[in-house]
Amino acid sequence: MLKAVLFLKARPLFLCPKILFLYMPKHNITRHIEALIFSSSQSIGTQEIILALNAVFNEEFIETQVFESIEQIKEKYSHDDFAIELVFLNNGYQFLTKKDYHETVNQLQLHRSKKKLSQAAMETLAIIAYRQPITKLEIEQIRGVNSDYSVQRLLEKELISIDGKAETPGRPILYSTSSLFMDYFGLNNLSQLPQLKDIVKEENTVGENIE
Repeated sequence: MLKAVLFLKARPLFLCPKILFLYMPKHNITRHIEALIFSSSQSIGTQEIILALNAVFNEEFIETQVFESIEQIKEKYSHDDFAIELVFLNNGYQFLTKKDYHETVNQLQLHRSKKKLSQAAMETLAIIAYRQPITKLEIEQIRGVNSDYSVQRLLEKELISIDGKAETPGRPILYSTSSLFMDYFGLNNLSQLPQLKDIVKEENTVGENIE
């Protein structure tokens, strides 16, 4: 009898995947959710998280489980040991640098200023943000200069997107800000844009820069 037991112990364990899964340690979805948020270049919503978890673990996760894990992650990164924090942004979650380190990060951005938007592109983006959806002709009427290059650059950077066509002769393309725009400027919705009366003075003009 003893020999039989030893023989069984010595044999390799060949089980089907479903049976083998039962013997595996319970997966820590909090770490998987943390990895998903960290690896995402944009804010990621709960539904995207659930889809990824369902595909990996072949289970049906629910939002309650995700929210519980997110609260754990928030608590973890709220400690002073970390320079980043988990924030809810643009209907999703994203890791951002804490305010105490903004100036340090800003120095890096200054060194990479060549990658920043030009003044002309910023003007165009501001017009689209406040007047969207808007056609290129309307943008040019406001700026007073040709905006082909600026619009193209903003499309390449995915800060704006095509939002259908206008119901006017020629059916010109309409442009609106993108989801990436919301992440880029730290907005949850467009109502958080600064009020024009707070940032525009009467003597200010636009359209003086050359593309």
